[in-house]
Amino acid sequence: MTHLWVRAESRPSEQRVGLTPAGARALIARRFRVTVERSGTRAIGLAGYHDAGCEIAPEGSWPDAPGDAIVFGLKELPDDGTPLRHRHVMFGHAYKGQPDGPRLLARFRAGGGTLYDLEYLVDGAGRRVAAFGYWAGYAGAAVGLKVWAAQQAGTLQGPARIGVYDGRDSLLDDLRGDLVAGLSNGAEAPRVIVIGALGRVGTGAGDLAGALGLSVTRWDMAETAHGGPFPEILDHEIFVNCILARPGVPVFVPREAITAPRRLTVIADVSCDPGSAYNPVPVYDHATSFDDPVIRVTAGPPPLDVTAIDNLPSLLPVESSEDYAAQLLPSLERLDRIGAGVWGRAKAAFDEHSRDI
Repeated sequence: MTHLWVRAESRPSEQRVGLTPAGARALIARRFRVTVERSGTRAIGLAGYHDAGCEIAPEGSWPDAPGDAIVFGLKELPDDGTPLRHRHVMFGHAYKGQPDGPRLLARFRAGGGTLYDLEYLVDGAGRRVAAFGYWAGYAGAAVGLKVWAAQQAGTLQGPARIGVYDGRDSLLDDLRGDLVAGLSNGAEAPRVIVIGALGRVGTGAGDLAGALGLSVTRWDMAETAHGGPFPEILDHEIFVNCILARPGVPVFVPREAITAPRRLTVIADVSCDPGSAYNPVPVYDHATSFDDPVIRVTAGPPPLDVTAIDNLPSLLPVESSEDYAAQLLPSLERLDRIGAGVWGRAKAAFDEHSRDI
């Protein structure tokens, strides 16, 4: 019997989950065993999982799960250096030169476990089978606007923290208030440029800006194919980067842009991969968080702030969880054939990237 163990997230700001009670019920109907850990942060309550027939385990008990259990989470594990003996389904962030990647892969090698990286669950054509992209873009544009509003209020480093919202409508209401406050200080409505606008991430970013009536410039591969430079980006107040760092991606905002004439004051880097050699926004060097959302690159004038939160969909944890879980469920239903299909391809990616660890 395939045993899926849904662990609690260890990051305090992470409220998302990759399996809803409805999805758990579907797996149990297929004769899966599903265990769900208690969690003090998960946005979807435990009662629904209990009613679906899941077994309930203490928070953080996954290291003691049976050896054949497949441990399923979203974000990083506690970085305590312990060997990892289970099969883990999660976002590993370990295959693209990230500085913490080798240490994570070494833990799997030491314990004999396997990483099935959610980013590398792809179909036969190489397309990801599930992604948080839309809500990442939506939230990234929202945080970018909040940073812009804080700049208009004279806050040096943007908002002190970013809260979590119970739904899209409450987020939009809050942002409308931020926009009104910013405009009341004499500023013009910010113009937004989204790069990667045709993808899921860029669509979400564009939809957020459009819902607030902002002017949005939508760029994708056709507009960036010449490789730069891209002075047009500097003519917008907010730039939302929705392009993944990978070989061949041009630099959109080089360091020399910091001192160039510009209207740009906010970069919302949704892709958030500052540790990669292919980072297209190399003006900052670490990710931000909901508690500390802004890096001040320069006080200017004008200022330039970067926000680069790597779990942006947590801004809307219920909607983003439900959307992602619905996309992922068909693949989870095939975990009883973990050596084939999307799971076999994810295992091959793990083997390739951990071979020399």
